[in-house]
Amino acid sequence: MKAVELIITAMDISICFADFPTEPIGETTRNFRQLGIGYANLGALLMAMGKGYDTEAGRSTAAAITSIMTAASYRRSAELAGVVGPYNGFAVNAEAHQRVMRKHQAANDNLRVLADDRALHSVATREWDLVVATGADSGFRNAQASVLAPTGTIGFMMDCDTTGIEPDFSLVKFKKLVGGGSMQIVNQTIPRALQRLGYDADEIEAIVEFISSNGHVVGAPGLAAEHYEVFDTAMGARAIKPMGHVRMMAAVQPFLSGAISKTVNLPESATVEEIEDVYLQGWKLGLKALAVYRDNCKVGQPLSDGKKKDTPAEAAATEVVEKIVYRPKRERLPKSRSSRTTSFAVSGAEGYMTSGAYNDGHLGEVFLKLGKQGSTLAGVMDAFSIAVSIGLQYGVPLESFVQKFTNLKFEPAGMTDDPDIRIAQSFMDYIFRRLALDYLTFDDRAELGIYTAAERARYVETGSYLSEEDEAAMPEAESLRNDAGDNFKVDGARQPSLLDAHTTAELMEALGVAEVDAPLCMTCGTKMRPSGSCYVCEGCGSTSGCS
Repeated sequence: MKAVELIITAMDISICFADFPTEPIGETTRNFRQLGIGYANLGALLMAMGKGYDTEAGRSTAAAITSIMTAASYRRSAELAGVVGPYNGFAVNAEAHQRVMRKHQAANDNLRVLADDRALHSVATREWDLVVATGADSGFRNAQASVLAPTGTIGFMMDCDTTGIEPDFSLVKFKKLVGGGSMQIVNQTIPRALQRLGYDADEIEAIVEFISSNGHVVGAPGLAAEHYEVFDTAMGARAIKPMGHVRMMAAVQPFLSGAISKTVNLPESATVEEIEDVYLQGWKLGLKALAVYRDNCKVGQPLSDGKKKDTPAEAAATEVVEKIVYRPKRERLPKSRSSRTTSFAVSGAEGYMTSGAYNDGHLGEVFLKLGKQGSTLAGVMDAFSIAVSIGLQYGVPLESFVQKFTNLKFEPAGMTDDPDIRIAQSFMDYIFRRLALDYLTFDDRAELGIYTAAERARYVETGSYLSEEDEAAMPEAESLRNDAGDNFKVDGARQPSLLDAHTTAELMEALGVAEVDAPLCMTCGTKMRPSGSCYVCEGCGSTSGCS
């Protein structure tokens, strides 16, 4: 109880100095000063006392300890209220708060503990009497005193064998580490439990060695069968039944202000009906919260007993499932598909591109053939075409290929015979710009800075790449976005908007600076900006030839 008094006092003081994520949360906390004292290592304590977790003796001790903890917390809260005053919201909640304290007291009075827990129960009874009496005079400093948190990482740091109200997960368990690998954790309470049960040093050594090798106590040399229940765990050879977890929670819930963060562990074979029954029984027993976990329901879990061995059939099934789930699927083109063949010339070097599409129109394959080529280059282009086609059929977006291969510079490079793409940096630059124009939507091409000759001409004339018919056919959200800058009008005329600016030159014009005399980029159609005595394109990096 001295520890509870100290912790409650420290927790209440910490509220005055704490920072909160939002002001409403901070205001609520300062007005009601909710605390959440709890405990860890209960499962190891019961084991050290020689009591099974899923037994009447275990539940009797757990209920008595929890009753003492919460009663001492509220008694200290009432004493603090007598010195510095109750929480701000106590006045309007005084009657309800006192009624809750009397319910806790009544639950303690109705608690039927075993003989060796009667001393604990008498302490709890005395404390609840003081809570009701002191609270009636002084009120309470805190609206809430106790909960049971999971205490996972903190429990391991404190060298606890068990966390919160949980039993031990396994007598020998493996914890996955964030940086990779795992750590073996062996329950250190086993020797104390065996000593409490009356075993001598040699017997304890033999039993502990057996447990370290096998992970359970079944068949341990010299261990009596009636003592097996003391070493029952959440998972393993002697796993606690799901209702064993629920009954332990029900034993301590009447003596807690809040809920219990605890996992009801179920075996891998648990059915939907069994999980449904766990929730139903928890509701009937008055639990405020309940969580379930079915073993191996996730690809990876932080704790495991490390003893699971798959049969050859299970191993084969697991391997097949992994291949089905994780292997990418290739979507082959239909036997008969539509295609288009494009002839092109880059700086006088001619070539042909054949592209095939799926029934919905998206690109699925590309074949390239360059004129006047040697056998080596022909083989390289064939291999490149196959690689791109397979990538497309495995789901690689065409936009990714366009981003990677446009503006790739090597000879031959220069003027083309394509009115939409007047200058190309290389064969690859031309091919993927042409594919973008043929198979990508306007929005996708606009993000890449690729426009047709008609769109670039329309932009010079109207300031928009789209015609009125195209804009009318766009979804409403896109139309609203495009029209966002159209509400700035003077004398009925639309004024330049900052939203229209795509380059530094256009931004200067939108801000009212004199019109920048610069040509359009021959590569992507974006208006270039002056750079010394030449011009540079901010869209693709091309220059007018001298910088």
